[in-house]
Amino acid sequence: MQVEGTILVFRFSAMGDVAMSASVLKEFCEQYPNLEVIVVSRILFKPFFQGLKNVRFHALEPKTKHKGIKGLFNLYQELSKYNPSVIADLHHNLRSNLLSLYFRLLKNVPNAQIDKGRSEKKALTRKENKELKPLRTTPERYADVFRKLGFRFKLSHQLKPIKNDLPASHQHYFHRNNKPFIGISPFAKHKEKVYPLEKMELVIRELNKRKYNLFIFGGGKEEAAIAENWERQFENAFSLINKLTLNEELQIISNLNLMVSMDSAGMHMASLMGVPVVSIWGATHPYAGFLGYGQSEEDGVQIDLYCRPCSVFGNKICYRGDHACMVGIDSGMIVDRIVRKLNND
Repeated sequence: MQVEGTILVFRFSAMGDVAMSASVLKEFCEQYPNLEVIVVSRILFKPFFQGLKNVRFHALEPKTKHKGIKGLFNLYQELSKYNPSVIADLHHNLRSNLLSLYFRLLKNVPNAQIDKGRSEKKALTRKENKELKPLRTTPERYADVFRKLGFRFKLSHQLKPIKNDLPASHQHYFHRNNKPFIGISPFAKHKEKVYPLEKMELVIRELNKRKYNLFIFGGGKEEAAIAENWERQFENAFSLINKLTLNEELQIISNLNLMVSMDSAGMHMASLMGVPVVSIWGATHPYAGFLGYGQSEEDGVQIDLYCRPCSVFGNKICYRGDHACMVGIDSGMIVDRIVRKLNND
């Protein structure tokens, strides 16, 4: 099916969601190479879409020229120059709704929006009468938006490895020994999704004993201090926090054998690069649909508790007060899953 024209795609945040949408767009562009795709998102996330030949990136600047209703109308005028045929709204928030409305009323451009499945997710995470069952995955929900617009679009749900050249300043890390290269993304925006750091240190300690090459990703100044302490303790651990651009991070991730991550952006960045992930789940659950694209639930480390999941995004404080979903995961469980994955068991 040959289709020509221009489609606007909205996905403004958060980092993990934008990375996941990039994985979906990669396959969409392969199936529709004659369709021009304009991705509208924050400038920080532009590297996620590099390498997609028929994709152009248009930056949303919500704190300056695109702030408020007037700013969104300015953005509408900028995007109008592309003469879009349709709009795929993968975000479905106030900003994207208003932009879509401008195009529908002023340009008669049709749009389709993501169904976030809020009622299903509420049933999955409620305290009483929890409906513990797998929901439609977020990548399929993204794909549904394109299907609503009339595109025949099938996702492979397979990892597609991408090997990028390493940043020159970090090539030496990959010439130390012939042991596997493992990324560790131990932080997350919400603390309920973070494996206790003292237990994560035990994981790093054991991996270091095995001479694996360990690269620590993600976070700000506070997290960088923690990672640098690990770097001082363990000869095979290296902190990359605040030392790389996002593009450089992706370059290094693409050369890893494995990523270890929370339910966070690290998992989705690795998925975009086609790198397998051992993921750690606490307050959240893969059933909510946010498992990394192409990843296996078998590689997720989690324990069964009556209260799990208590949150879709991990932004609710543990009502038990003991964070048992994470505390109950033994560090050996994680190490075992990593070793088995590396050995293809």
